[in-house]
Amino acid sequence: MNAPLPFQRLHNFRDLGGCSADGGSTVRTGRLFRADSLAKLGGADWERFLTLDIGTVIDLRYSWEIDAKGRVPEHPSFTYHHLSVEHRPYDQPSLGPDVATGPYLAERYLEVAHDGVRELGRAIEVIAAAGGRPAVFHCTSGKDRTGLLAALVLTLLGVSEADIVEDFTLTGLASERLLADWRAEHPGRGPIWPGYGRAPEDVMRFFLAALTERYGSVRGYIADQLDIQDEVIAALRRNLLEPAPGPERMPA
Repeated sequence: MNAPLPFQRLHNFRDLGGCSADGGSTVRTGRLFRADSLAKLGGADWERFLTLDIGTVIDLRYSWEIDAKGRVPEHPSFTYHHLSVEHRPYDQPSLGPDVATGPYLAERYLEVAHDGVRELGRAIEVIAAAGGRPAVFHCTSGKDRTGLLAALVLTLLGVSEADIVEDFTLTGLASERLLADWRAEHPGRGPIWPGYGRAPEDVMRFFLAALTERYGSVRGYIADQLDIQDEVIAALRRNLLEPAPGPERMPA
């Protein structure tokens, strides 16, 4: 799994490529990225972003977040899609210390999985339609809404649950910088929920287990709730998977 790319203002921009998938295939590198808010792009970060040749940007935030913080700068090299997957806002930093991170966030993820079916399904379709051009999806911290969509896409690519959970926990590498940004934007506010910005593995494990309990599997949830057509899944896998190498032929 991949650590965050070295940006100055982006703390959680990661390549989803490199992990093993079913049938001996591998998720292609440089094709699908996940990130914290791209509204922070500017200067050298913006130039670095453009070198990635990204053709599709999916913004998972609320409209009011975009109004307050802005969006990725416009550029003719990519298409911007706003798909707000979360419909019930909650204030993580204000939670009390007695709120257990894993069960609480997993329950919020389940709300998103059921409230945001139209937007989640559309996001997967947009990623599948990106063809050979790279795509990126993001929310504010690149953890919760972004982590949920990443889990669904990686499931459709045949990535193991263990690797999906590991990808989720890598936000922990960015937690301190994300928390520092929040404190800078809210001077004097505190205390902050101890779980804010954290990505313990039990959050994703509880969430995936809950989907499996209700729908038989994560794929069962996708099939039952998101109405993703077979041709969309085929395009997703064709664009994002590197097939297993075939047997080498002996020279004649």
